Amino acid sequence: MNKLFLSCLKATELMEKRFHFKLTFTEKMQLKAHKMMCDACTRYEKQSEFLEKGIQAYHEKLEQEENLDKLKEQIKLKINENRH
Repeated sequence: MNKLFLSCLKATELMEKRFHFKLTFTEKMQLKAHKMMCDACTRYEKQSEFLEKGIQAYHEKLEQEENLDKLKEQIKLKINENRH
């Protein structure tokens, strides 16, 4: 395939890459051009963004729970220190 037009496989790779890395100007333009012509990849992008947000929210919740558990443990230690 020529440099301007991406395959759907390459387009979806760039969509996923964008979550973790900055795309080059060329990659951004190629992806934009591809999505203008491909409804399936546009739908994939929306679904992928939805999933990524869900995964991030889940990880944030886990991190908050871990911090809460650490705080509870510190409080218990302080209470026990004050009793003795």
